Amino acid sequence: MELDGVKRFREAEIMHGRVAMMATVGYLVSESTPTITYGMNVHHTIANNQIPEIAGTVMFPFFLTINICEALRASKGWVEPGLGPLFTLRESYYPGDIGFDPAGLKPTDGKEFANMHDKELSNGRLAMLAAAGMCVQEQINGKGILETLGF
Repeated sequence: MELDGVKRFREAEIMHGRVAMMATVGYLVSESTPTITYGMNVHHTIANNQIPEIAGTVMFPFFLTINICEALRASKGWVEPGLGPLFTLRESYYPGDIGFDPAGLKPTDGKEFANMHDKELSNGRLAMLAAAGMCVQEQINGKGILETLGF
């Protein structure tokens, strides 16, 4: 497999891992936070049923923000259509490195960066399994994650 293909797979793995890490936390937080706080008087038990309960006027800003972030990420890392082969990452782009580090957590040493990168990949892979497991578990028994665990 060529380098471009490997970079594309690594980009997808990193981005899906980051989303899964947020989803794993989201499952736990959303089930333990009353929705009445956000203006919705709906009682629910599982996170899988919460998206349809939210009004479109509340969801639209979230979707818009996600679209803008994805467009910025794509313009940073991907070659524009017409300027090169489709689905190609830029030569200077390292998968997952969009240049956003306001807290200054990205190590400057190459060895430390590789170590941190490996940890992010491992945690992302675990989170992908965890989020999928939580989704399936809620669909099978109809109970929330925290309820199933006895909290």
